[in-house]
Amino acid sequence: MTSTQPIVIVGGGLVGASLAIALDHAGLPAILVEAAAPRVDDQPSYDERNLALARATVNGLAAIGVWEFAEANATPIKHIHTSRAGDFGSVRMDAAAEGVDALGWTLPARELGAALLRRLDRCRLLTRLAPARVERIEAVDGGWSVTVSSDGDTRLISTPLLVGADGTQSGIRSQLGIGTREHDYEQALFVSTMIPERDPRGRAFERFTDEGPVAVLPLADRRVGVVLTVAAAEADTVAAMDDVTFAAFAQERFGWRLGRLSRPGKRSPYPIRRVAADSLIAPRAVLVGNAAQTVHPIGAQGFNLGLRDALTLAELVTVAADPGTPALLAEYATRRAADREGTMAMSHGLVRLACLKQPLLGPLRSLAMLALDRVPPLRHALSRRGMGFRLHAPLAVREKTP
Repeated sequence: MTSTQPIVIVGGGLVGASLAIALDHAGLPAILVEAAAPRVDDQPSYDERNLALARATVNGLAAIGVWEFAEANATPIKHIHTSRAGDFGSVRMDAAAEGVDALGWTLPARELGAALLRRLDRCRLLTRLAPARVERIEAVDGGWSVTVSSDGDTRLISTPLLVGADGTQSGIRSQLGIGTREHDYEQALFVSTMIPERDPRGRAFERFTDEGPVAVLPLADRRVGVVLTVAAAEADTVAAMDDVTFAAFAQERFGWRLGRLSRPGKRSPYPIRRVAADSLIAPRAVLVGNAAQTVHPIGAQGFNLGLRDALTLAELVTVAADPGTPALLAEYATRRAADREGTMAMSHGLVRLACLKQPLLGPLRSLAMLALDRVPPLRHALSRRGMGFRLHAPLAVREKTP
């Protein structure tokens, strides 16, 4: 079977599915190729993580018709408190002070995945191949020839634009010959849910320590999502802890701002690496999401950044006669450069400086936090960035704020 489509998207995780929906919403047909079956339990990225969705991200999800399926399971973040163990000062961001109802929302990745699948079911111009596998890609005049196997059938698809949205270990990136810059933080991330003694009331916390950052996110039913970073060498020990021991460990790392933490849920460990593609584009091909860049989870920027990739690309190709021209892809790379480089630099710099075991840095870090908290223009700029509003942001995520 041979067919021709404007765009082939390889990878149906959070970002790939969002891109497919955005294209369908704009009236542009595409093919989405995904290795996993279209069920929440089978998609690896629809996992136990609790995502902190920036306000701009929710704007974008609403614009493409996804948020209506997710909103009921989301918890608004009305206040963010950032501090560093052993240092004085803190940074506080508040929704009311910014004139908005929420700075962002917490949503389990599993629930966002379920919302994406429901929205995908309503797409009219999208062809979904799942489970399916890209066997090979071959450059041809005007685009790519993509060989896809699905249900014992082999399809040869010609496309003028190939999109790699297939994650950190992107096979498309490798086949395009795009290299990567990688950094192993020698850390592991544990995610879980817990019950705090005091109601978080929409407050999220980021706590930096010598051992790494800890985040606590508000969830429904007075629960919180706990994101705990440990040294990779300690991962097995932490994974083997019983509930009482893990609760005490998390309490020691986070502190007592919400009183006693108890009843931890299932714990899932994730290794932490920074992987940045050397280029976002190749001839008639583009990378989005984790295939383009996988950042340290500090600040919860991964999906937020990836969605801006997807919506920027959708915005550009929607008005183009040919979605794979060198000029269009160069414009995509230019629009994404500042946001991408800035976000990667911020996440990498924070984990290196805020968690660095260097007593002489303590007073400087504390003074910086005091300045960000006490100087309104600085706090406002930080809040805007925390809400996901960036230079050259796609139109779908924008709104007027003070």
